[in-house]
Formats: sequence, structure tokens, C-alpha cells
Amino acid sequence: MPAETLAGDGYRLLAPADLRARNTLRVAAKARRLIEIQDATVLPQVLARADVRADPLLVLGEGSNVLFTGDFDGSVLVLATRGVAVRSDADGVRLAVAAGERWDDFVRWTLGQGYAGLENLILIPGTVGAAPIQNIGAYGVEVAEFIESVEAWDRREASVVSLSRAECAFAYRDSLFKRQPDRYIVTAVRFTLPHRQALKLDYAGLREELARMGVERPAPFHVAAAVERLRMRKLPDPAVIGNAGSFFKNPLVSAAQGEALAREHPALPRWPTADGRCKLSAAWLIEAAGFKGHRVGDAGISSRHALVLVNHGQASGAELWALAQTVIEAVAARFGVRLEIEPTIVD
Repeated sequence: MPAETLAGDGYRLLAPADLRARNTLRVAAKARRLIEIQDATVLPQVLARADVRADPLLVLGEGSNVLFTGDFDGSVLVLATRGVAVRSDADGVRLAVAAGERWDDFVRWTLGQGYAGLENLILIPGTVGAAPIQNIGAYGVEVAEFIESVEAWDRREASVVSLSRAECAFAYRDSLFKRQPDRYIVTAVRFTLPHRQALKLDYAGLREELARMGVERPAPFHVAAAVERLRMRKLPDPAVIGNAGSFFKNPLVSAAQGEALAREHPALPRWPTADGRCKLSAAWLIEAAGFKGHRVGDAGISSRHALVLVNHGQASGAELWALAQTVIEAVAARFGVRLEIEPTIVD
């Protein structure tokens, strides 16, 4: 049936909705309806609609951290809100950012303003509102370090709430919002970027890339450029081949298990964590299991980076998920480590 578009004050509704262009794995999927929010204050009105109340609800950003294994028989909510408010005080620069802003655009804007802190997080796809949900991180930095609070619509309490960094319960690629996906809809994120921020350069390859660039005394924009060069070499571009970035998390194991694996596999990269555990390289485990560049039909593992699940053209979400499961089982069988995934699976 043809799609019908309904425009209201502060939102637009499309029913039914094709989601293929709204997920970076480029899998075919449809939703019963899609509601694009331009003004966060209309959320209560939209959520009170009888058709929306009756169906499952999925909040979607740029679709860079989701895998649809089939159609979604419900409403997809997209925040397309915009705006950045700036305030400076003794602690640093405070930024209140609408959830619909593109993350990479926001990072580049902060660098253009001369603000430091987010340079290691450049070129990550997605929206600002999605950043705290996943607690995005790259090159030794997690976004939680700079979040002061998150504003959200609490569906259970039917009210706007402001949650402090501590209340967000951030962890490695995790947060309160990820653990309670049906409760909170992030509407804005407040960041504090210190006036003086030590650059974080210890992640593998970053200092070497700066040296290749001829940079001896790096500034934040140099670090951003180095990270961008590294990411573009390692990770496939979603505009060229469908992917959702890193599909598998680096596993956390006990220190004893990490040491045992290192004795058996001396080349396995591992890093101690603050809680006494050991973080392992999922990419190394996957490659060692023989899956880098592996392909089943149009579903594959990138030949550039073993963490990345790719769609070579017409792979279905179910086919991609089946391949991911094969990788997980093979790594567990060989190394005794069970990989976890980063994206949300929608079935």
C-alpha cells in the first residue's frame, strides 16, 4: 500500500515506512509507521496517540547501531531536533545539545570552537541522543567522561527527567538507557568540556599516526585528524558498503583467564581494566578464528577489520545475524570466550 504522510505541529508521521535507508547495514525492513519529531515538547502528545499506544515503540537515531532481522510491527520514533546552547563557567564550557544533532557534526563544531575533549570520538556515526545510550567510545575515550547530565522523557512516570552522570550508570558500551530501553527517550545531552584537557594519545597507533603526520606538539584538532585517518583506513565507509561499525564488543574476562589465554596465545592483545579484569581484542579473536574477510552470500565480515559485519549488497538482516552467531560460537569453541554484540537486534 502507498505510504501516507501526516504532518502535525512539531512532528511528521509516515505510514507505512521503509527503513532500508534508515539503517547503515542497509537491510530491507519496514515499520507500521515512522514518526519524526522536530520539537521534543510534542513527545507527550505523540505518545498519547491511540495508534502509537497500541503498538511496540522503537526509538531510532541514524540506524548506525541496529540490525533489523525482519519488519518492525510497530511505531519507529526518530528525533530530528536541533540546537546547541553554550554556557561557560569556572569548570569549563557547558553545552546543552538536542538529541537529533549528528554526533560527528557536533564533534567537528566543538573543535571549530576551540573546545577540547571529544577529538578522539570524531567520525563516529549516529546522533547525540544515541551517544549516551551506547556510551560510545574510541581511541581510549568514552563519551561518559564529558556528560554532565541527560534529559529524557520518562515513559513510566510520564514526565521530563534530568539524570546526572552517576544516575546514567555508564559502563563499557552500556548505560541505564540501554538496560531499560522501553523507559527513557533521550531528548538532550548536557556536556562539560574542561577549559584545560590533557590529550589522550596512548591508544594503539595514535602517537605513530601523529608522527607520520609530522606533528610533534599535537593540539586537539591534530588528534582528531589522526583518529580520522586511522578510522578511514581501518573501517569501511557505510556509504560504500553497509555496516554498523564495530559489531562485537571487546570481551572482558577475569585476570586469571586473560593470563591463561596470553600464555597459550602470546600475540593476543589484552589490557587491564580498573576493576581488576582484563579486556581482550575481539578483532584478534575473530581473525584468529578465521573469519576476517569471511563471506556467506552477501553477508560478510570485513576484510579491513574483523569487528565489522558487512552487507555486500542484498543480505537480509536474518542472514547477517546468522553469520554473527556463527562467529560467536566459533570464537567460544576455540578460546572459551563468548563475544557480545554492540548493536541492538530488532526482530
